[in-house]
Amino acid sequence: MAETIPRSVQRLMEALGRLPGIGPKTASRLTYHLLRSSQAEAEELGQAVLELHRETGECPVCFNIMQAGVPTCGLCSDPARNDRVLCVVEDALDVLAIERTGAFTGRYHVLQGAISPVEGVGPEDLRIEELAIRLSSGGVEEVVVATNPTLEGEATAMYLKRRLQGIPVRVTRLARGLPSGGDLEYADAHTLTRALEGRAEL
Repeated sequence: MAETIPRSVQRLMEALGRLPGIGPKTASRLTYHLLRSSQAEAEELGQAVLELHRETGECPVCFNIMQAGVPTCGLCSDPARNDRVLCVVEDALDVLAIERTGAFTGRYHVLQGAISPVEGVGPEDLRIEELAIRLSSGGVEEVVVATNPTLEGEATAMYLKRRLQGIPVRVTRLARGLPSGGDLEYADAHTLTRALEGRAEL
């Protein structure tokens, strides 16, 4: 039987289909859109994907993403941020979501995931020990636990509460303005602002 789709087209559809939130139909639409685009547009996209790993790194302080070649990310190097309040999030997208609200002016700590026994992710796979070390050095008065309101996020929050016992910091949790089972990155700015303002002791 004759091949109906060129291998290069099939390969791109499969690659796009592995991205989160992209199903087979969307992958096909994106592939055929790129096929109809100019070669310059396609090359620009390819170059951007290649540069993504070459020109970004991980902040050694908060573990957020940052521009390669600089000592720390822009949020950690900003002297106007409040050093006394530290917001703990699951990933870099959550930092973006909270920053869009303009309601938080403290520092961040990115765990790079959430505890999920089903997926084989334990506390040792996250940046929890780095958080404890960071807090032990002093200066932080409040830790805002901003993990997602999912089973994994709640499990992570409870583990953090236990792990941080003995460190003299106030541990709070975002208020329940966030829908249970949702992700921070999809919450609107107003909902996140209310959640930050109404945070309570964990």
